[in-house]
Amino acid sequence: MCGAASSLLTMDITIHTTALPHDDPDASLAFYRDVLGFEVRSDVGQGRMRWITVGPAGQPGTSILLAPPAADPGITEDERRTITEMMAKGTYGWILLATPDLDATFEKVQAGDTEVVQEPTEQPYGVRDCAFRDPAGNLVRIQELR
Repeated sequence: MCGAASSLLTMDITIHTTALPHDDPDASLAFYRDVLGFEVRSDVGQGRMRWITVGPAGQPGTSILLAPPAADPGITEDERRTITEMMAKGTYGWILLATPDLDATFEKVQAGDTEVVQEPTEQPYGVRDCAFRDPAGNLVRIQELR
């Protein structure tokens, strides 16, 4: 048991990519590239079946994969309907981002004609954040770095 515990301490693991669903690749690309200012790392596929990787400039090791949610051949039609319903309600995907200047970031994102869920607010659990929905309905929360 001691050997297993010590080997875990030496592991070097980072978060490389997380996935969010999209139902309109062009609208999602415009939001993440033009509104949030992320760079496009790759864009493969055709039509609505596109896998787009975006990420913050200067952070090449951290990415978001915008993917068609029901492309997995193992998903049943009932599961596809459930995913579509959850995306429409904004309950399927979400992500937490961070910025040193929440007010300036909020103003820029809001100016992008984005659905505001919550204006900058001091939360009772010790963070100040705001929230938007991306074009697919994913919740995007942005926390202020302190």
